[in-house]
Formats: sequence, structure tokens, C-alpha cells
Amino acid sequence: MTWLWGIPLLAGSVGALNFIIRRGLAAPRIVEMERPEGLPWLEVKVPTANDKSLYGWFIPAGAGRPALVVMHGWGGNAEMMLPLAAPLHAAGYSLLLVDARCHGRSDEDSFASLPRFAEDIEAALAWLAGRPEVDPQALGVIGHSVGAGAALLAASRQPAIRAVVSLAAFAHPAAMMRRWLASMHIPFWPLGAYILAYVQRVIGHRFDDIAPCNTIAKIGCPTLIVHGLEDDTVPVAEARQIYAARTSEAVELLLVPGSHDDYGDLVQQVGLLSDFLDRAFR
Repeated sequence: MTWLWGIPLLAGSVGALNFIIRRGLAAPRIVEMERPEGLPWLEVKVPTANDKSLYGWFIPAGAGRPALVVMHGWGGNAEMMLPLAAPLHAAGYSLLLVDARCHGRSDEDSFASLPRFAEDIEAALAWLAGRPEVDPQALGVIGHSVGAGAALLAASRQPAIRAVVSLAAFAHPAAMMRRWLASMHIPFWPLGAYILAYVQRVIGHRFDDIAPCNTIAKIGCPTLIVHGLEDDTVPVAEARQIYAARTSEAVELLLVPGSHDDYGDLVQQVGLLSDFLDRAFR
């Protein structure tokens, strides 16, 4: 019966491995250092799932104007999306830039994930719909990277969303995870395969169900997929993969100069975004 002693040892080893995985995949928390100076911004707290709150900046553009939730990517914060704020506000859009849970100045939670980013986007949309300055029938979302995947997931289940702009979304979480495993020199079998299975168990969703290349087929509102041609983090082929899986003629693909976080002449690209949004909300 000495083999029974191996059971708690094995359980302890698995528990330690799971702890290492969660620590290794946790998003870094970077707190904002700047504010949307020069704009009529308000610091706000937005209630979200699990009785948590999101930190954000609300920038109203006038009564009855369309409003956009702006969501950063993994390890980001609202400040990193500020280059979009002034030109979009000047174009007549109210904006709500928020930090996802476990990011920036928002509340901590047990973990962050693409589905939780989507929950936070939906919470931000509900908050906007209750503001007297906002037309609740004219709400949209702009997201970057994981935030873009979350925007597409939210739009696939929230028909009230009128427009989505996806910046540098990956096509499938499993492919993104496998690139990360390769960068860390972690063999896929057996350790990498275990990590992917463990992550899906923790977040409570199968990767196939939340993958942008699958959720795009459930979106009917105007959607703009934007991707940098020099993106080394998410290959531009993944933007084409998402676009190819569309079922609506309202989905557009825009490939621009730039990397994962830099789209070259940002003012010019924001002009293209505002043109798309004007058509979407018209």
C-alpha cells in the first residue's frame, strides 16, 4: 500500500504546476500616469461582474451623440488607448475608456480572460446606456488585441451593439497560446497541451467558442477588422482568417502600415475609423 503515499505527492505537484501556470499567464498591472487632458473627461467607476468595479474616463460629446466603449489589450490600460480619444471626440463621439479587471486602476479579480474582458465591455455598455448624454440606441465598441477579441465576443451576443472596430485581434486563442509556448520554449506535448486544457477549465469556456474566427460569424452589425501589416505578435494572416469567416456583408477588412501596437500615421487611421463609424451609425 506504499503507492498510496504517491497520491498526495502527485496532487501537490499538480497544484504547484497550476499555480505556476496562473502566475505565468497573469497580466501585468500598469497604472495610468497621464489623463485625457484637453478633453471634457470625468473619472468614473463602472460596476461589472463579481461585484467588481472598473476604472474609466467618460468623455461626453453632447446630448444624443453615439457613444463608444474603448477597451485596451492584455496588460494595457485606458491610457494606452488615448491616441484615439481626441480625434474621435472631435468627430462627435462620446467615449468611455475603461480598464479591464486586473488591469490599470480597476479592481482585482481571481483572473483575467477574454470572456471577462467581454463581460467588462458589456458592463461599460450598460453604464453608457444609462447616461443622459448618450443615445442608448447608438452604442459601439473599439477594442485592441484581447480587447478586440472581447469586443467581437460581446457583439456576437449583444445585438444592441451598432458598430465594432477590432484592432489587431488574433483569430483563435489556441494559436496565440501555442505561439506563446514556442516563445517560452515549452514543448506542446505534454506540458503545452495540459496548459491549454487547464486555461480553458479555469476560464470556463472552450477556446473554439470564444475565438474571433468563430464569433465573427454571429455578428450582424457593421464591423471593421483593422490589422497592421508588420504585426509580429499576431500575423496579418489571422485578420484575413477572421474576415474570411464572416457571414455578414457589413464586415470590412482594413490592413494598414504598422505593428501590433503602432499603426503608423495614427491620425490618418483614426480618420478611417471615424469614416467607418459615421457610416455604421448613419
